[in-house]
Amino acid sequence: MRSRYPEIQTVHEQIAGHIRSDILAGTYPSGTPLREQPLAKRFGVSRGPIREVLLKLTQEGLLVWEPNCGVKVSTSPSEWLQPLIVRQRLEIEIFALRKSISVITADDIKHLNEKLEVLSNACRRKEFGTIAECDIAFHRYLLECAGEEDLIAMWLPLVTRMIMNYSRHTAMSQSIDEHKEILQAIKEKDLARAIRALKQNIR
Repeated sequence: MRSRYPEIQTVHEQIAGHIRSDILAGTYPSGTPLREQPLAKRFGVSRGPIREVLLKLTQEGLLVWEPNCGVKVSTSPSEWLQPLIVRQRLEIEIFALRKSISVITADDIKHLNEKLEVLSNACRRKEFGTIAECDIAFHRYLLECAGEEDLIAMWLPLVTRMIMNYSRHTAMSQSIDEHKEILQAIKEKDLARAIRALKQNIR
C-alpha cells in the first residue's frame, strides 16, 4: 500500500497546521489580517517560513491577499455563491469516487476508519477546528485514492471555503452518521449508494 501522508511533518507543515486549525475554528474570524512579524514571534521562526506558510494557505483558499492590505482571512462564501461551490466540489468527489471505488483496498478502508474515529472523538469534544480538519482529511483521502494529484489542487480551495466556521450540523452525530454511510457504501463497492451519501453530506 502506497503511503499518502508523511509521518513526520516539516516545520512549515506544523505551522500551517496550527494556523489552519485556528482559522477553521474561528479563532481568526473572517477579515482578520495576519502579519508576518507577530506570527514569526509566536512560532519562534524567521519571517521567511511564515511568508511561505501564508502563501500556502492563500493557495488553499483560507487566506486572501489584497494590494496595500496584505493577507487576511477569507470570508465564507455568499449565499448565491455557495450552491456553485457545492456543485463543483460534488462533481470532483464523484469523479474521484467513480475512478477509485473498484480499487480501494482493505488498507484504505482501515485508514478511513481511523480518520472517522478521530473525527468522532473531535465531535464528542466539540473541537470545531479539529472537526473541520478531520472532515477535510477524510474526503481528501478519498480523492487521493483516485491517484490524480490535479484533483486536489482543484478541490482544496472549494472545501476549505465551504467548511470555514464549521457549523452546518446542529448535532455532531449527524456528521458522523453521514461519513459512516459513505464509508459503508465504499466497503460494499456500491457506487450509487456512495454517491447518494456524498450528496447528503456535501450540501
